[in-house]
Amino acid sequence: MIKKQPIDYIYIFKNKLWIIVLSTASFLLISGIFSFYIIKPEYQTFSTLMIGKPQGYYEGIEYNDVLLSQKLVSTYSEIAKSRTVSNEVIKNLGLDITYDAIRKKVNIAQVGDTGIIKIESRDENPEVAAKLADGIAEVFMEKVVKIMNVENVQIIDRAEIPKKNIRPIPVLNMTAAGILGIMIGALIVILIDYLDNTIKTPEDITKYIGMPVIGMIP
Repeated sequence: MIKKQPIDYIYIFKNKLWIIVLSTASFLLISGIFSFYIIKPEYQTFSTLMIGKPQGYYEGIEYNDVLLSQKLVSTYSEIAKSRTVSNEVIKNLGLDITYDAIRKKVNIAQVGDTGIIKIESRDENPEVAAKLADGIAEVFMEKVVKIMNVENVQIIDRAEIPKKNIRPIPVLNMTAAGILGIMIGALIVILIDYLDNTIKTPEDITKYIGMPVIGMIP
């Protein structure tokens, strides 16, 4: 195996630049086709709720309202994503989706250190995404009052119909694909060179073997 010097790889990459260019172009083309024509756009929106402290919850223990709200976020989240709430939302909106599908489309999170709950929803249809967020917020308001005996629950922001999709992002996808194409193209060039043990020019003999060329056979 002929040992290559760092400067040799500059020549190798330059000589087989077409492989890297072809690899990069192929990945960019495939990424563009998937981003623009195959992957369906997904839209996301949200609604927010202000939830008061449940009556008698942790009674006798000194908890401030903010700390208590933080501790109840996981409970509220599970109620909002419960089968009872989801099935009622499906019925109210006339959606043709399952309970498991809603759990994948909806995310419940606390806004900072406040008692505000954000209900995020996403869907391939922007109108459905908005209806889903508001629908869950409205049904959740009814259920949490009964289940947790909450004093006050109010909707702060209703979901707006999103104008722009959150994914796919063609520029990001194609940038990543381009970088990957360059890397794979470079690896292919290195692999081809690694498997090639032939000496192609008289200069290779002098360079790698250290012996002068005294004659050539046509």
